Amino acid sequence: MLSFSEIKKGVKIIFDGEPYEVLEARHMKKARGQAVLQTKVKNLISGNLLSRNFSQSETFEEAELSRFEAKFLYYHRGQYFFSEKNDPSKRFNLSEEQIGETTQFLQPDQIVEGLVFKEKVINIALPIKVNLKVTAAPPGVKGERAQSGTKQVTLETGAKINVPLFINRGDIIEINTEKGEYVRRVEKK
Repeated sequence: MLSFSEIKKGVKIIFDGEPYEVLEARHMKKARGQAVLQTKVKNLISGNLLSRNFSQSETFEEAELSRFEAKFLYYHRGQYFFSEKNDPSKRFNLSEEQIGETTQFLQPDQIVEGLVFKEKVINIALPIKVNLKVTAAPPGVKGERAQSGTKQVTLETGAKINVPLFINRGDIIEINTEKGEYVRRVEKK
């Protein structure tokens, strides 16, 4: 069992009989009242987000999730199809809602982690950082400004992301999949 003070970002708990991942957790003290934990949690089965307040007296069961290596195969009609890394005959599929916004960084044959809850594959986890090729980049025009500028580019997966002005078409860049942000240029065209 997890106590009130052990709930923080990244912890997986059982809530209403289903596994949830804590995305945000902030302790707040109300006037003349007990401390409250304001959280934003994601249901790992359905992909739904909830904002929920927990009191100090509540305890939580930690979600027992097992992991295995899986390979992304293809996308078809709102479904993402995967297989076990070493056994292509063992396939499973997940909806776009279940996986969430990280789908924009998936590419065929990419190795991901499958999450299993009660012997059923419920979701996947991408590596925190992935390398993707820039397929379209407008020219960078630097105007009069104190800070360096950014521009929006298109990646090989179709995702659009803000990058520094020096990034060009054909460059390979590193992306943080949790935040959806540019990290650095890996290879220059």
